[in-house]
Amino acid sequence: MDIRALNERTGIVVDAAMRVHSELGPGLLESAYQTCFAFELRERGLGVQTELQLPVTYKGIRLEAAYRIDLLIEDQIIVETKTVAKFLSIHDAQLLSYLKLSDRRVGLLINFHAVHLRDGIRRLANRL
Repeated sequence: MDIRALNERTGIVVDAAMRVHSELGPGLLESAYQTCFAFELRERGLGVQTELQLPVTYKGIRLEAAYRIDLLIEDQIIVETKTVAKFLSIHDAQLLSYLKLSDRRVGLLINFHAVHLRDGIRRLANRL
């Protein structure tokens, strides 16, 4: 997928997250937002996989189900949903690791606990 298409899809994802946050507001569990978010993305015609287990190679051995991605959209965009008071550097590190290990280029951290969702979105890139 070229960068223009990737940016367009990322925009659709952010818009869907804002819709969910507008409907539900802050204060729910991460699982509630994730379920509604996946529904909203599918309503918009995007392919979504949730709680996707992926392997990691360690010492030359492939270990299955070593980590889990919250949402993988169109097999390209990783989304990690959070419900935290504020983002920490470990959240960035987690998403960057997922991007590298899965060989994906773009990821979003979305914190549904933010009062204004625009303050709870981070876009990270791997090899762009």
